[in-house]
Amino acid sequence: MSRVKRGVMKNKRRKNILSQVKGYRFGRSKKERVAHEAIRHAGVHAFRHRKTKKREARRLWTLRINAAVRPFGYSYSTFIGALKKKNVLIDRKSLATLATDHPETFERVVKSL
Repeated sequence: MSRVKRGVMKNKRRKNILSQVKGYRFGRSKKERVAHEAIRHAGVHAFRHRKTKKREARRLWTLRINAAVRPFGYSYSTFIGALKKKNVLIDRKSLATLATDHPETFERVVKSL
């Protein structure tokens, strides 16, 4: 059986793992085994929070639209219902942007209902 020296690949793998945990604190940034576990946990949280980020963004749009339509005598649900009846095809992200950045344009949209 021939001898296999693994020093080059082992060091390359270690360097890759430790570069991924750069900036972590304590043993997580220096010890290979702890760093590997930290990477695994970070990946789980990143996957889960990519979904949560979308959910929270939509909730924020809803809040902004609701706050903007209250002075005109609408609630969020009645406003969205009125938009659907009039077949106005503006998504919530665009409505929230209009409400915060261009209130006069948003007012024209509300008055058109």
